[in-house]
Amino acid sequence: MSASGAFVYVQHLLGIGHLKRAATLARALSAQGLRVTLASGGAAVAGLAMDGVDFVQLPPAYAADASFKTLLDENGREVDEAWKRRRGAALLEAWHAAKAQVLVIELYPFGRRQMRFELLPLLEAASAAPRRATIVCSVRDILGAQQNRERQEETLALLGRYFDRVLVHGDPGVVSFEQTFPAAERIARQITYTGYIVDPDDAPSGDAGKGEVIVSAGGGAVGAPILEAAIRARPLCSLKDRTWRILAGNNLPDTEFRRLAQLARAQERVELERSRPDFTTLLANSTLCISQAGYNTLMETIRARARAVVVPFAGGRESEQTLRARCFAARGLLELVEEAALTPQALAAAVDRAARKAKPAPQAIDLDGAGKSAALIGRWTGRRPE
Repeated sequence: MSASGAFVYVQHLLGIGHLKRAATLARALSAQGLRVTLASGGAAVAGLAMDGVDFVQLPPAYAADASFKTLLDENGREVDEAWKRRRGAALLEAWHAAKAQVLVIELYPFGRRQMRFELLPLLEAASAAPRRATIVCSVRDILGAQQNRERQEETLALLGRYFDRVLVHGDPGVVSFEQTFPAAERIARQITYTGYIVDPDDAPSGDAGKGEVIVSAGGGAVGAPILEAAIRARPLCSLKDRTWRILAGNNLPDTEFRRLAQLARAQERVELERSRPDFTTLLANSTLCISQAGYNTLMETIRARARAVVVPFAGGRESEQTLRARCFAARGLLELVEEAALTPQALAAAVDRAARKAKPAPQAIDLDGAGKSAALIGRWTGRRPE
């Protein structure tokens, strides 16, 4: 008899955070002994660990800009109806081949409405199977721009029609889901808080990053302002004699990377790189880190107990990173510089404040989201939830 299976769907459109979180969950499910398929609809990401997971790369799509209104294909062209039909067919083919007992959809119906053309047929297929699959929404702690009442009602209707469970990957002691989805009380019986999802806590492997200031911007697509401000802030702060390692991200445009490289060369002890596979080791060994406030980076920072300064991305209508950063700052876990107030001087002052503080206490928040989610989904592969 074949192992029970779970099928995880994720679509990242701008950064890579959604995919990284889904990949962490998929690996945790595999560690439970499940047969796991992860279907990704965003651009391919090099070096993504998929041990024990059947990874399906759908024809990739990404957002043209931070408004997320226009979808582009792998050739940079706006997707058309023919592309949507091909993509939807590929997703359904992967779903039927997986023969999974649980379908996990990341974010939808709270977001990713652009993908309804393929997600509604997928939900219908999962619902219509002779043995109906358990359908789970996997959603981070904080949604983006607040939904209007009509949008909330649409979301509630979809949850009622298709979904059995909603796994909120957060800690209600830090931020409750109701803060960005006011109608959460109407689906309280479906919601389970899992804690934050982050890769298992491995000890640092070596001395990489020892005593350094680590500056990162995730994938880098919208990271140029924080990277430039950090380079210019270095000579203004108390940590100017440390090595500052700037990780630009693979999605930072080449023109911006070259401009930052020129700025870096004009200073001492500034090292500019695209990315590092040992990022979590760098964090754990660092004197201090500077980053945006994306879900994954922030959880890795908290797990590493690194002193931190964050500048949350707030472009377009984005409010998710700002709210998360404010909640974590209120708990004394980091220093915050609002994006609108970002200057080298403001960043240097925040670095000085953070450098004077003790490292965050261990287990300051619940970081066992991957393990708890996998245990729940593992139970649901054998039967429908009560």
